[in-house]
Amino acid sequence: MPSPDLAAATERPWPVRRRFVVAYHDLDVLRHLNHAAYFPMMETLRCEYYLDLLGIRDPARLDIIVAEAACRYLAPAVYGDELLGEVAPARPLGRTSFTLVYRFRNVASATVTAVGRTVIVTYDYGRGTKTEIPADRRRRLEADAVDAREAGWSLDR
Repeated sequence: MPSPDLAAATERPWPVRRRFVVAYHDLDVLRHLNHAAYFPMMETLRCEYYLDLLGIRDPARLDIIVAEAACRYLAPAVYGDELLGEVAPARPLGRTSFTLVYRFRNVASATVTAVGRTVIVTYDYGRGTKTEIPADRRRRLEADAVDAREAGWSLDR
């Protein structure tokens, strides 16, 4: 698991980066960003990445299903903090699925506040079945992929 005081990464930037400001309505009783608030941010990052990958803007045309979602909370974020959220596919890719990893850093301090992970299955909604990742998409996912362990995840869990 990465250290919460991890400095800004020196590796290449992840494919999608977006800033999020901690809003008052997302605080918990301890006045920290509520754990559940990270999931909508992960969804925004996932859709931005995958829609761009497909070259479309209509989320209704997505051909994926989220099979699993997890988040590890490493440091508190408070009202008004600006977080940099990032997403990238993780190595290795499966035949019909792939993992996206996420990280969130406090922009002011570079503190990693959370890391997330989603397992994504490519899916044919018309047939109601999972499908193989198309070759062109696989090439792009592999080109964008990062090592999941460096992002705080072991894909064996």
